[in-house]
Amino acid sequence: MSQDINWDEVRALAARIEAGETLALTPDVRELLLRTAREVAIPEPDAQAAVQDVAAATTLLREARARIREGSMRLARARMLAGDLAKAGDKAGARKLLEDLLAVEVVPLYREQAELELEDLD
Repeated sequence: MSQDINWDEVRALAARIEAGETLALTPDVRELLLRTAREVAIPEPDAQAAVQDVAAATTLLREARARIREGSMRLARARMLAGDLAKAGDKAGARKLLEDLLAVEVVPLYREQAELELEDLD
């Protein structure tokens, strides 16, 4: 899954929208939003409905961007702290941190990476 994902276009589009640009619902933008929604675990019916309206599509873009940003920060923080705990000999503590992350993370890519970190603790 991870090699198929490139969120640079989403980040760039979100930055333009946050800078005041109005979202233009071209076929390419709709496809980008639908693909990204799948990649960040936004239900397909919700995404399909959202790309029919500029305001809803803008909300969808913001939600996708938030999931990418927040999930990335959560994962980075958990990896760092779990690594520190594991190096200090507290593998149970490291495992708990990663399991807690998995309890809240919805983005499949970040879940996959956290699961790999857990496997590395074994």
